Amino acid sequence: MRIGELATRAGVSVRALRYYEEQGLLTSERSASGQRLYPEGAVFRVRTIQELYAAGLSSKSIRTMLPCVDTGQVTPELLAWFSAEREKLDRRIGELVGTRDRLDAIIAASAESWQTGVPCRSEGVRGADSAQGSGVRAGV
Repeated sequence: MRIGELATRAGVSVRALRYYEEQGLLTSERSASGQRLYPEGAVFRVRTIQELYAAGLSSKSIRTMLPCVDTGQVTPELLAWFSAEREKLDRRIGELVGTRDRLDAIIAASAESWQTGVPCRSEGVRGADSAQGSGVRAGV
């Protein structure tokens, strides 16, 4: 099938398919006129790539595990790799929670300042923020 048909059937853009090829995630043959031609199984592969991207995996990570998708074989190495990816995600979630908590402190200090008319106490806001060193202060 040609690139436009694959894009339609897989629910992605032609540009996305070209990107997947650039990243080594998808391959095509070329017709005599130079058009990309894909096998029937490319629809499943593209949908799988989309799911893996949606799970937060990088192109490099997806490229690493696609041979297992192709064979359908789950290995202990693949399971370990998925677990490591999940641990990375847990760390990122923890960092985001910390960022949200610092923002909550800034919002609370700002709301109190707005309600009372008293300028924000920079110590409380800076204390919540200083661990990250961003230097952001509410009420400034």
